[in-house]
Amino acid sequence: MSLTDENLQFKDLNGSIPTRPFRVGILPVPGFPLMSYACTVEPLRAANLLSRRPLYEVSHFSDAAYAPSSGAARVERSFAPGAHDDLDLLLVVAGGDPFAYRDDAVFDWLRQLDGKGVLIGGVSGGSVILAAAGLMAGRRMTVHWEHAAALAERFSEVLIERRLYVMDRDRVTCGGGTAPLDLMHALISGHCGGVFARLVSDWFLHTDIRAAAAPQRGGVAERIGSHSPHLVEAVATMENHIADPLSLTQLALVAGVTPRHLNRLFTDGFGQSAMAYYRAMRLDVSQRLLRDTPMSVAEIAETTGFATPGHFSNTYNQHFNIRPQADRQAHAARLARVG
Repeated sequence: MSLTDENLQFKDLNGSIPTRPFRVGILPVPGFPLMSYACTVEPLRAANLLSRRPLYEVSHFSDAAYAPSSGAARVERSFAPGAHDDLDLLLVVAGGDPFAYRDDAVFDWLRQLDGKGVLIGGVSGGSVILAAAGLMAGRRMTVHWEHAAALAERFSEVLIERRLYVMDRDRVTCGGGTAPLDLMHALISGHCGGVFARLVSDWFLHTDIRAAAAPQRGGVAERIGSHSPHLVEAVATMENHIADPLSLTQLALVAGVTPRHLNRLFTDGFGQSAMAYYRAMRLDVSQRLLRDTPMSVAEIAETTGFATPGHFSNTYNQHFNIRPQADRQAHAARLARVG
């Protein structure tokens, strides 16, 4: 397929042919996920290369001269936040613990960009930062699946969807990982048409372009290593009822078998009863919340369906051989040593 002006019809959000590049700002929060970042900016670079003209102009914003990534790479700053706001789109890329990020000056800058009509987005944990800045109230959004439960707990006003990316009016949010490739395909397709967007995706061998509504995680069958419809139905139901655990009888009813048969399936497949598997799942969620959010032990106990903080603490200790608060402190100490 050859590239011609006929299949490259770049238009801005108002449908007119622009006289300048589409200006994209990237705010890489220190520790940002390198894969998510690359999948965000590389399609824009490829679009410029393949079109043989500057369709996109990318600028990086950081307080320091360089923003460190999750790996050895770091990104050089173009401008300090607030020093330049002549943008069409600003994307916040964050990973690690985005709930710990608190920079009032950056929050003010994001709100100022919003007031100027700039399209604002978050990639991976960047969506959490937009919510913390008060920019996602009443809007549909997505976030990396590991942050979804804590985000819902902290910001009840946001409307979280388990999708690869969500475009809602003047907001764009993306789950991270490789999902920005699909988001950028949609963005470039809207500007330049589907034919050219496909050329950009093919440049990265990204031939299986996913829809926005595609799930962030592999299917239950793939994750648990079983295609038993009863097990798949039971585990999927458990995942949707972390805060309000169901009984064995209720799970068996959903799975379409007797409680005794469901327990036999779990014992044969996972070496433990259905309710033991369910409890371990809830405890795994509680450990992620404990290590990655500032939620109190009582809040985590409630979020993961335990009757009291005391019951939660005892069950956590039996499962992980450490009390919740001690686990949080030990994890913080490990991060401090690594950092």
